[in-house]
Amino acid sequence: MRTLVTGGAGFLGSHLCDRLIKDGHDVICMDNYFTGRKANVLHLIDNPHFELVRHDVTEPFMFEVDQIFNLACPASPPHYQHNPIKTTKTSVLGAMHCLGLAKRIGARVFQASTSEVYGDPEIHPQTESYKGSVNPIGIRACYDEGKRVAETLFFDYHRQHGVEIRVARIFNTYGPRMLPDDGRVVSNFIVQALRGEDLTIYGDGSQTRSFCYMDDLLEGFIRLMNHDEITGPVNLGNPGEFTMLELADRILQKVGGKSKLAFHPLPGDDPKQRCPDISLAMKEFGWQPKISLDEGLDSTIGYFRKLLAES
Repeated sequence: MRTLVTGGAGFLGSHLCDRLIKDGHDVICMDNYFTGRKANVLHLIDNPHFELVRHDVTEPFMFEVDQIFNLACPASPPHYQHNPIKTTKTSVLGAMHCLGLAKRIGARVFQASTSEVYGDPEIHPQTESYKGSVNPIGIRACYDEGKRVAETLFFDYHRQHGVEIRVARIFNTYGPRMLPDDGRVVSNFIVQALRGEDLTIYGDGSQTRSFCYMDDLLEGFIRLMNHDEITGPVNLGNPGEFTMLELADRILQKVGGKSKLAFHPLPGDDPKQRCPDISLAMKEFGWQPKISLDEGLDSTIGYFRKLLAES
């Protein structure tokens, strides 16, 4: 197939381009390089099945493709809070332009949504039927509400125009090609440990997250996109749950050094728990993560060790 990946030079987008080309597809990678990097896809530049386009999803675009993966949006708090109005526009206008294109050309379109649509959850673990507890005027709302509106647009285009949609709610994901200043906890801890700095713990460190290695997540993307019936939303993440203190301890054991823990106030609207119920993905297309946290951390630490040594 001929596939468009918006945000294709980002952390997940670039790995998705690799996977699609490996599976025999032609790929158009579109990115404005706000958080994506051309270096993530340089190894694909000479591949005849790959095309790189610099463009912002907030502006209209036109391609002849069979499938669209919409991954365009900064996904870590420091990046999406840098320009919150732009973040909301990226989610909402980006969804509209992807859906409008899909409607015109009859393509199937995939929305990379997020577990942040659940806000600071009142049920645990989170199921797709849970409607969420989001602060619409908080500092994270540009991302949370932007993604919620994007889901609304996807389902309205599906109901009103018959557009073939697939919506995945992504829980914490990590792996090589994350940015050193990403601001998410796995990259933060690893980079701080490798630099011999103290690890930043917000609150008392008892808040939990679940961590899915990017290869597992991409397998979920492909299975959902190629499923002939289910539209979603579908949770994709690892149901294994760890406190921030447990994660910090595991990374310090692997990296070594003399880093200690530095405790800071909890940011506004920071969720206390985040863990997916993946029963739907398991039932509908037989997906569940296979890569352990230890295995994934080893790969990610190796990536950052090499990256920091070269910088």
